This record gives sequence, structure tokens and C-alpha cells, in this order.
Amino acid sequence: PLVASISTVPAPAPAPAPFRVSGVDVGNAIGADKRVMAPSATLAAGDTIYASVASTGAASSVKLTARWTYGDEGQVVSEENQTIAPTGPAYSEFHISKPDGWPAGTYKVEILADGAPVASKNFEVK
Repeated sequence: PLVASISTVPAPAPAPAPFRVSGVDVGNAIGADKRVMAPSATLAAGDTIYASVASTGAASSVKLTARWTYGDEGQVVSEENQTIAPTGPAYSEFHISKPDGWPAGTYKVEILADGAPVASKNFEVK
């Protein structure tokens, strides 16, 4: 009798999804998971201002930049970088503080991944 041997080759694991930023929240407090506890578009002059950047996918190295600007002319208040190597959904945290208080007005945090703009959030200090 003929015996057919069937070899089963396991299917390759699906390639991880490519990295992408899925959103950014701004607020005045952050949790241990690097997520903003209560996202808000209005902050107080004395607040430390946090930006929580949500991302999905994987990458061996991504340089995230948070560029904080003030007013309509986009005066740069602060710019900070961090390099991450996510393997799946992740949160990254940036923050700015000004002990003598932020001037009232409109602000924006823009998030860049490897130099390309990927997300932004407008907020106001009152």
C-alpha cells in the first residue's frame, strides 16, 4: 500500500504592522502607562503640560520629536526627541513645564516621526 507522507510546515508568523502614530493627547497629568489621565484642550498657566503619543506597529528605531509652539506665528517653545523601538501598540510621553507660568494663549504640540509630521494637537493656556 502507498502511504502518503504529508509534512506540515508552520505558516510564517505575520510580519508586524509598520509603525505609525495613531494619536496624541494633551493634559496636565500622566499615568504610569504614559497615557494622559484627563485629556484637555485648556490648561492652567502653572501646569506641567504632557503629550502622550499613541502608536501602533513595530520598528527597530523611530525618532519621535515633540515640537511645542506658541501663538499664531508658531514660536518654538521647546523641542525634544526620543528614540523608540516599539514591538506593538505603545505610548510615548513628552512634557514641558515653566515654573513661573505659561503665558495665556494658544499652543500646539506637533509630533514628528523620523522628521515627518504625523500628528498634532492644539491647546490653550488660560
